[in-house]
Amino acid sequence: MPEMQVSENPQWFAVYTFPRHEKKVATFLAELNIQSFCPVYSTIHFWKKRKAHVQLPLFPGYVFVNVFKNQRVSVLSAPGVVQLVGPKGNPSPLPADQLEALRNSLSVRKAKPHPFLYPGRTVRVGSGPLQGLEGLILRRKGQMRMVVSLSTINQSIMLELEESDLIPVGVRAAA
Repeated sequence: MPEMQVSENPQWFAVYTFPRHEKKVATFLAELNIQSFCPVYSTIHFWKKRKAHVQLPLFPGYVFVNVFKNQRVSVLSAPGVVQLVGPKGNPSPLPADQLEALRNSLSVRKAKPHPFLYPGRTVRVGSGPLQGLEGLILRRKGQMRMVVSLSTINQSIMLELEESDLIPVGVRAAA
């Protein structure tokens, strides 16, 4: 008689969805008893002079799933799912500790989407005493730093700032 293989542990994956299908995908996967995570945030939208409180996905276009390898086909067959995120045909598992840290932090803190900031990108300080100042992003040892250059005197300074205070140049600040 062949020996039964021990089941592997489930892994977290990012699922890419059709636009505005994140909550529908998460609901469908829950009906299949597949653990999913679709973090949302609350905001106010105005339509035809009315305001409405809405829950929007924190990561538009993505839902996270915790599945065994043999459950991936079920995830891919869900309406609204485009693919599992990763190189062609090889979905990349996400670190479980990062997903759990995200889940835990969202249960005690409010969050909202923010444009992705990468080193070399020009940004503007959106709030605080340095509001309006522009510079380049520089990351060192996990800290967010901004380099501000004063071209008239050929000098630069480096400031440590909170990423949430920075707005990419060319992106409007939310009111």
